[in-house]
Amino acid sequence: MKIGVFGAGAVGGFVGGCLLAGGAEVIFVGRSARGAAWQKDGLRLTDLDGRDDFVAPERVVYSEAASCLAACDLILLTVKSGQTEVAAKELCAVLRSGIRVLSLQNGVSNTAILQQLLPSAKILRGMVPFNVTAPDPAHLHRATEGSIAVEDDPVTAAAAPLFRAAGLALDLRGDMEAVQWAKLLMNLNNAINALSGLPLREELRMRGFRLCLALAQREALSLLAAEERLQPARLTPLPPAWLPLVLSLPDALFRIIAGRMLKIDATARSSMADDLAAGRFPEVDWINGAVVALAARLGRRAPVNARLCTLVKEAAASRPKAWKAEALLADLRQSARSG
Repeated sequence: MKIGVFGAGAVGGFVGGCLLAGGAEVIFVGRSARGAAWQKDGLRLTDLDGRDDFVAPERVVYSEAASCLAACDLILLTVKSGQTEVAAKELCAVLRSGIRVLSLQNGVSNTAILQQLLPSAKILRGMVPFNVTAPDPAHLHRATEGSIAVEDDPVTAAAAPLFRAAGLALDLRGDMEAVQWAKLLMNLNNAINALSGLPLREELRMRGFRLCLALAQREALSLLAAEERLQPARLTPLPPAWLPLVLSLPDALFRIIAGRMLKIDATARSSMADDLAAGRFPEVDWINGAVVALAARLGRRAPVNARLCTLVKEAAASRPKAWKAEALLADLRQSARSG
């Protein structure tokens, strides 16, 4: 099986790099500067559990042109959500009929967009739970835990042994929409982390920021409860409905009950924080904005998540302001009251 990675950034590079290290045939498509670094220095792959693999530079097949993916059997799409339409148009010109395109993107709306723009392909839902950092251009590091979940399909089932050999066991699921909503509930923290200016572990250790996340999650859970077909899957030992309660616990008790949530590398930040730091437009419209869109479909409002969208966009348009936990919580509570 030949696997193509379209959008070989941090997540795409790490997943594709692990597959390559495990013996799979992988072709990367992405920005030329990244490809040049990998083809010069190779690709180092590490994680918080002690992994340390190296892919020699001569093994890296990397291009800026989507046309090199024409002969692939499976495409992993790992571009940012805002680039989905552009990516689909590039792929439409080169992919053969029936090819599987596995979306490993944040949010819940990308697969519908892809299926509309790539009608001859079969679009599969996927979910990557972990965060990947780049200590340097030729080094990718998995900084949090979790297993990749993908839509159960003959092609993903056939690819599962390759992922297993790469140290990336696949969870083949028949309820991927529910899985994506469960992941989105956790990703509501991306905006809070970006606004805090802190590493993830430090931010989540502070009850004030956790209370901000609990507000955003309660709002989303209330809307999901009104939309019966969108009940989030259970991805953690705790049911999704319990997450806001656990997040609201005092710091010491939270560390005891939810210690696994804090198994994060000390320097890791959310992808949204990385986007702000790099001057890229953040994915907030596809994460918190998805809650706002769901509220609109139900004839309701989502003032907390709408406010987080506004604050992140304001930060993207100017020098980001590092919020104190108490100030952000007061701002979001005011939005909830006025909304």
